Amino acid sequence: MTMRVACVGAGYFSQFHYGSWARIPRVELVGSCNRDITKAQATGLPAFDDLQTMLDQVKPDLLDIILPPVAHAATIRTAFAAGVKLMICQKPFCNDLAEAQDITAEAEAAGTRIVIHENFRFQPWYRAIKQALNHNLLGDIQQVTFRLRPGDGQGPRAYLDRQPYFQNMDRFLIHETAVHWVDTFRYLLGNPTAVYADLRQLNPVIAGEDAGHVIFTHLAGVRAIFDGNRHLDHAADNLRRTMGEALVEGTTGSIRLLGDGSVRHRVFGTRSETVLLPPDTWDGFGGDCVHALQSHVVSGHLDGTPLENEARDYLRVIAIEEAIYTSAATGRRINLESP
Repeated sequence: MTMRVACVGAGYFSQFHYGSWARIPRVELVGSCNRDITKAQATGLPAFDDLQTMLDQVKPDLLDIILPPVAHAATIRTAFAAGVKLMICQKPFCNDLAEAQDITAEAEAAGTRIVIHENFRFQPWYRAIKQALNHNLLGDIQQVTFRLRPGDGQGPRAYLDRQPYFQNMDRFLIHETAVHWVDTFRYLLGNPTAVYADLRQLNPVIAGEDAGHVIFTHLAGVRAIFDGNRHLDHAADNLRRTMGEALVEGTTGSIRLLGDGSVRHRVFGTRSETVLLPPDTWDGFGGDCVHALQSHVVSGHLDGTPLENEARDYLRVIAIEEAIYTSAATGRRINLESP
């Protein structure tokens, strides 16, 4: 049994989506849509510059939405009106929480399932860390820290060669980037109960914040810290592999994530480390996490396995993001409602 997949969007990041779909045996790619049809044609698939036309002609089982947030709502509405019952939508999901809530309710009423393309939790190093936590390798967890250091934010040409719209985003570091760790911390520790944020803008050529700290309080007082600075780098041959380094600390040991994608465990009171995951050798993005996510959705559709990060669940991430910006604007710790 196979599933028919069509994609809308053919910008920079779409290369990872198209390349992954082509490697999944039970998938048939049936179309690509982009307002600049030459980009859709470059995928080698049947090309369209009108979404409704593509959906009417190719009738996909799944629509992969590889577009920025401003286009999400209209695209999703067009798709479920055309009878599409399964979609993957790139993050950040919609323009804001209210719009995401409306779209989620409308899709559910139409019997359509939407999985948010939040791929960082599918990176192999976070899967390895989650497995270690499940096996109680660190005892009682006390703190998780991630230091974002992609080194791509300096100077007047920051982001222009890859994703130039970054410069014009009023909300940047959290909305575009740190949202990955909002979800990853949820994956590792469960939902936070409170957040506190201190954000700042370092590069004057961009509209939004590009550095800052966010402290998440989780159950039992566990803290997760996101320390982000897009000006600074970390030790890695590929700064976009992990985009930084992490430290997970518990009462019986700690785990380090390094810039090469390796995961290392140290027992409390010792100096030596055991390698839980060797360095990453994948040449593409993020340890092939796009492929892991898309394979997960195919399995969910064809085999009935549970799906992670469906739209209803992902609304929690957007609500946490809103709380982070409220905290930064008011200088207050924001308590979060129970999900």
